[in-house]
Amino acid sequence: MGAGSGAGSVGGELETLAGRLAELAQAKQRVEGLLGAVLAISREVELPRVLHRIVTTAMELVGARYGALGVLAESGGHLERFITAGLSERERADLAGIDFPHGRGVLGQLIRHPEPTRVDDISSHPASVGFPPGHPPMRTLLGVAISVRGEIYGDLYLTERGDGQPFDREDEDIVVALAGAAGIAIENARLFSRIRESAEHFQRLLLPTLPDIRPFTGAAVYRPAAAPGRLGGDWYDAVVLPDDAVAVVIGDVVGHDLRAAAAMAQTRSMLRALLYDRRRPPSAVLNRLDETVHAVTELPVTTACLARIEPRGDRWRLRWSSAGHVPPLLIGPDGRAEYLEAEPGLPLGVDTSLHRPDHTHPLPPGSTVVFFTDGLVEHPERPLDDGLRELAELATAHAGLPVRDLVDTLAEHHPGDGHDDMAVFAVRIPRRPGG
Repeated sequence: MGAGSGAGSVGGELETLAGRLAELAQAKQRVEGLLGAVLAISREVELPRVLHRIVTTAMELVGARYGALGVLAESGGHLERFITAGLSERERADLAGIDFPHGRGVLGQLIRHPEPTRVDDISSHPASVGFPPGHPPMRTLLGVAISVRGEIYGDLYLTERGDGQPFDREDEDIVVALAGAAGIAIENARLFSRIRESAEHFQRLLLPTLPDIRPFTGAAVYRPAAAPGRLGGDWYDAVVLPDDAVAVVIGDVVGHDLRAAAAMAQTRSMLRALLYDRRRPPSAVLNRLDETVHAVTELPVTTACLARIEPRGDRWRLRWSSAGHVPPLLIGPDGRAEYLEAEPGLPLGVDTSLHRPDHTHPLPPGSTVVFFTDGLVEHPERPLDDGLRELAELATAHAGLPVRDLVDTLAEHHPGDGHDDMAVFAVRIPRRPGG
C-alpha cells in the first residue's frame, strides 16, 4: 500500500508539473503574441490603419469574434468614431442605415468609468439598453480604455470569445498591455500626420502659382513623399514669353531636406530671370543656369527639362533640352501616348563645360505634353521602363480628361512606390497659332 501510495504521489506531481509547463508555454505564447501585435501596430503610420490594426490584433490576442474601437469626441462625453472588425458582409448589410453607437448603455459605462470592464452577460447588465434591429447577438464583453498622453482617447471593445467562454483576467491583462502600446502608436500616427502636413505646406509655398498661359491650357500637381517630414526638391514653373511662346520647366533636386527645398527655390528664381532672353534656345538657358548657380551657390545635383512651346508657321512645336531628366510624354489627339526620347544631357551641378543638345517635335492641335519627375514612375523592385510603360498606358486611358483631371489622375494612380515626392505638369495644345 505504501508503494502504491508513493506511485500515486509521483503521478500526481507529474500531472501538476505537466500542468505548470502547459501554463508556462501558454504564457510564453501569449507574450510572443503580444509582442507581435505591438510590432504590427507600430509599423502603421496612417491613423485610420493604426486604429483598425489595434482592433484586429486585440481580437487575435484573446480569440474574440468581434471588436471595435470607439474614439471619444473632444468633450469626452460620447463617441465620435466607431471602428469595427469581425462583422461579416451579411451582418454589415443588416446594420446598413443604423447609426454607429455613440456611448449609451454598457459602452457608456466604460466612458464614464474608464477602468477595464468584463461583462459575462451584456443583456443582464444594469446599464444595458439592448441592441438595434439586425445587430448580431453578443453576450460577453471586454472593454479597455486607451490613453494618449495621459488623456482618454477612446475605448477598445471585444466580444464573444471563440470558445464561448467569458473573458478572464488573463485576457484583460494582455489587452490592457496592448492598449498601452496602442496609445503610443496613435500618438506617433498623429505626429506623423502633423509633420507631413507641415512639410507639404512648406513645399507648396515654395512652388509657384501658375500664370494664365492662354491660348494653352495647363495644370500642375505636386505630391510629397510618403515618409514624414521629407521635404522634396521637385519643382515646376511656366512663364509666358514676349514672342507668343510659353516656357515650361520641371526639375528635381537630389535630396529630401531643407537644403534641397532651398536649392529648388533658388534655381527656379534664377531660371525665371534667364528665360526672358528669348534669343537663347533651351540648351543655352540651362547651360547659363548651370554656370550661374555654380558661381553663386553650392547646388546639389539637379535634373531638369526646359521646354518652349512656340509657334512654327501655322503649327505649334516643342523645343526642349534636358539636364538628365526623364523625357516628356506626348499624348496625341487620338489618345496615343509616346515618350519624346532624346539625348538627355548631363544634370545640373555636374560639369558646366559640357553643353546639352536641343530637340524639336511638332505638336498637333489637341495634343497634350506631360512633364513629370521620376517619383511618378520609380519603384525599387521594378525596372524604370516598366513604370514608364505603365504611366503611358494610364495617360492613354485617360487622355480625354480635362487637363486638371488628367494630372490629378496621373498623380493618384501612378506606378511609383511613393518613396519620393513627385510633380506633374501638363499643357494642352490649342488650334493653330493665332486661331
